[in-house]
Amino acid sequence: MKKIAIILFIGIFGVSMSAQEKITVVEDVKKPANAVAQKKADPNAPVFEFERKIVDYGAIEKGSAGTYNFKFKNIGKSPLIISNVKGSCGCTVPSAPKEPIMPGATGVIQVKYDTNRVGPISKTITITSNASEPKKVIRVKGLVKKESALSILEKKEKSMVSNDKNGN
Repeated sequence: MKKIAIILFIGIFGVSMSAQEKITVVEDVKKPANAVAQKKADPNAPVFEFERKIVDYGAIEKGSAGTYNFKFKNIGKSPLIISNVKGSCGCTVPSAPKEPIMPGATGVIQVKYDTNRVGPISKTITITSNASEPKKVIRVKGLVKKESALSILEKKEKSMVSNDKNGN
């Protein structure tokens, strides 16, 4: 019985091995090997010029403002249209202009980082557009540290002062 099972297993294994197709790679003779290199960039395409591509928040306290405006200019010869702006995670929320940025005009991509998460920051924002470089990446980095005892006391004092003004 064992011999029949072994022979059957070898037979099935052999058939499956011979059933594999041979794949041959045929190169397209009409297409030159450096076709990507031969593709010419549009000289009239819009071009991003950022004031800063990386922003370092430094060491900031939990709950502090985590908003930064990335300013840019279209130094190309046609209108710049931003089709998508996406943060690398849900804690980084970017927003971009909806209208086209004309040649020579400036725009702002606002990035809001959730500073309620303690720890190091290293996030990217990917911008998709019709620019000469269709995908552009900008970064935010820094460190969110726990609130200090002093800032917690200051918040309590402000809360107490506002309660006193309200007649409590």
